[in-house]
Amino acid sequence: MNDFRLYLETGFQHIANWHGNASLLKELASIPTSDHILFLMALTIRYQFADWKKILILVTAFTIGHSVTLALSVLNIVSYSVNWIEFLIPITILIAAFSNIFVKKFVFKSKFPPIYYMALFFGLIHGLGFSNYLKSILGKDQNIVSQLLAFNVGLELGQILIVFLILMVSFIFVGLIKLNRREYLLFVSAAVFALALNMALDRVHSL
Repeated sequence: MNDFRLYLETGFQHIANWHGNASLLKELASIPTSDHILFLMALTIRYQFADWKKILILVTAFTIGHSVTLALSVLNIVSYSVNWIEFLIPITILIAAFSNIFVKKFVFKSKFPPIYYMALFFGLIHGLGFSNYLKSILGKDQNIVSQLLAFNVGLELGQILIVFLILMVSFIFVGLIKLNRREYLLFVSAAVFALALNMALDRVHSL
């Protein structure tokens, strides 16, 4: 039970980037996680609290994607180039942020819009990125199923918190301050795009 709680907290720390008391959590929390947070922002910035059902489906699609490749990688079923994954992650952010340009009326009638499939597919890439950190702390431990589950649950809790904070900020600017919703979307998306582009350019040299 203690191990499960430790890895759950570790997964939460990795995505939320808050410092815990254990040395392991402090070491993991020092690893930059802004790329995953930026991706969540690019995905959800078009929505408001009233769209919570659509957000739930969207985040679930992303979770399914990264859960699959996280498990496959940690269990050594798939192998990949770490440098390529670190480069592709900001590319996923660029594409997600760019897709917000086409959102104009904020009427999301489609049951399964393209952004759901985007979240699922790009989640596969982010899962491989998560696995780098999990592998580094698992070491040669052979009994990793419970640790893998706990880490993934922690990641999901962290993601839910991040999305809630993103929606809260959007509510403040759009709902209370009354900024134009599309202008707010374009401004935030442009900022995310610029940060992701800088990440991609920094990492292209390591390919």
